[in-house]
Amino acid sequence: MPDNAPPNSLIALRERYGERYRWLLLFSVMVGTMASIMSSTIINVAIPDLSLHFSLGQERAQWVSSGFMAAMTVSMLTTPWLLARYGYRRTYSGCMWLLMAGGVAGGFATDFSLVLAARVAEGLAAGVVQPIPAIIILRAFEPSEQGRASGLFGMGVVLAPALGPSIGGLLVDGFGWRSIFFMVVPFCLASLWLARRFVPVTAPGGAAANAQGAALDWRGLLLATVGTLCLLNGLVALQGDTAGSVGLLLLGAALAVLAFVWLQRRTLKQRLLRPDAGVDPLMNLSLFADRRYAMGSIVAFIYGTALFGSTYLLPVYMQMGLGLSPSHVGAILLPAGLMLAGTIAVAGRLADHQPTHRLVSIGLLLLAASFALMPTIGLRGAGQTLAMLVIWATLGRIGLGFILPSLNVGAMRSMQKIHIPQGSSVINFLRMLGGAAGVSLCGIVLEWRIAAHGAQLDTSSTSLARLAAFDETFLMLAAVCALALIAAWKLRDR
Repeated sequence: MPDNAPPNSLIALRERYGERYRWLLLFSVMVGTMASIMSSTIINVAIPDLSLHFSLGQERAQWVSSGFMAAMTVSMLTTPWLLARYGYRRTYSGCMWLLMAGGVAGGFATDFSLVLAARVAEGLAAGVVQPIPAIIILRAFEPSEQGRASGLFGMGVVLAPALGPSIGGLLVDGFGWRSIFFMVVPFCLASLWLARRFVPVTAPGGAAANAQGAALDWRGLLLATVGTLCLLNGLVALQGDTAGSVGLLLLGAALAVLAFVWLQRRTLKQRLLRPDAGVDPLMNLSLFADRRYAMGSIVAFIYGTALFGSTYLLPVYMQMGLGLSPSHVGAILLPAGLMLAGTIAVAGRLADHQPTHRLVSIGLLLLAASFALMPTIGLRGAGQTLAMLVIWATLGRIGLGFILPSLNVGAMRSMQKIHIPQGSSVINFLRMLGGAAGVSLCGIVLEWRIAAHGAQLDTSSTSLARLAAFDETFLMLAAVCALALIAAWKLRDR
C-alpha cells in the first residue's frame, strides 16, 4: 500500500481485506439499497388504510407512491457529482441517515402533508443510492464476473420487495399503517455500520474526493425537477381536471425537457472547450451515441413503467378488486418474490455468457404474459383465485429475473470507465422516470375504466364492473411490455 494512501481509501481497504473486499463492498451497499427499495414498495399495501385514515381520494393517496418516485427520479442525476465531491462513504452514509429520518418522521406524522414530506425525503435518499451498486459492479469486477455479481446483488435486493409486502401486510393488519414506516430503521442502522467498515472515503476509481471540484449543475437540476413534476401532475390531472390545466402542465413538461436538452448540450460543449469551466453537465447526452446504451435506456424507461405500475396496481387490485386483506396480499406476493430472487441468481450467471438482448427479450415476454393473463382470474372460487394469482404473479417475477441482472451491465459494458457513474445515473433516472409515470398512468387508466364501467373504487364487495376495469389496466401494461421488445432486440451485437 502506498505510504500516502488514506487509511479508509479504496487502495487501503483492498490491501486490508484482499480479494474478498469487492464482495464485502457490494454487500455493504446492497443492505442500503434493500432499505431504499423496501421503502419504495412497502407503502402500497397501506394505501387503502391511508386513504381511510386521512379521508383521501385514490388520486391523492397515490401521491405517497408518486411523490416518492418523483423525488427519487430527480435525485438520481446528482449521484455522479456527489460521489466525485464527497466520496462513496459520506454520500452513502448521508443518504442512509436521511432515509431513516424520513421513516421515523412518516411513522409519527399526524397530517397527510407530513407523511408526503417524509416520503419525499425518503425518495431523495433512495434516488442517490440506487445507481451506486452498478457503478461498483462495472468498476470493481472483471467483465467475466459482472453478470454473477449483478445476479447475486439482485437476488439480495429483490428480497426487500419480496418480503416487504408480506411483513408489511401483517404489520398493517396488526399495528396499522404507521408501523410500515419503521421497517427501514434496522436496515439503515446496519448499512451505516457496514459503511464505516467497508465503504471507501474515495470517489469512483480510487481518486480522492474533491470538495473543491466542479459545481453542481443547478440549472439542469431545476429544469429536470420542473419537467418531472409537470409531467406527473399533468398525468394526474387527466383524471378530472379541465383540458386547459392538463394541456398547460404537459406543455410545461415538454418545454422543460427541450430547455434541459439545450442546456446540457451547451454545458457539455463549454466543458470540452474549457476544462476549467467549473460545471459538469447533469446528463452527458453524448452517451446516447452508443446504440446499445440508447436502446438499453429505452428498455429501462418502458420496463420501469410496467414494473412500478404493476407494483402499485397489484396490491390495490387484490384488496379493492378481490376483497383480500393486506396480510393475504403479502402472502400471495411472497412466493413470487422468492422465485424472483432465485431467477436473478441463475440469470446473473447466464448474463456472463448469453447475449443481453436474448435474456431481456425473454424477460419482457414473460412479464407481458403475466399481465395479459390476469383477466383470466375474474370471480372464481376463492381457492382457484388465489392459486391463479400466485401463478401469474410468479410468472411475471421470473420475467423480471431475466431482465434485472443483464440490462444495466449489457447496456454499459462497452462504456469507458470514466463515463460509468454518469451512465449508471442516467439509465436509472430513465427507469425511475418511467416508473413514476407508470404509477400515475395505472391510476389514470384505472380511474378512467372504473368510471366507464359505472363502478366505484372502494373495499366493498367485489363486482364484475370493477374487475373489468382492473383487467383492462393489466392489458395496458402487457401492451407496454410488448412495445419494449422492439428496443430490446436492438441490444444485440452487430
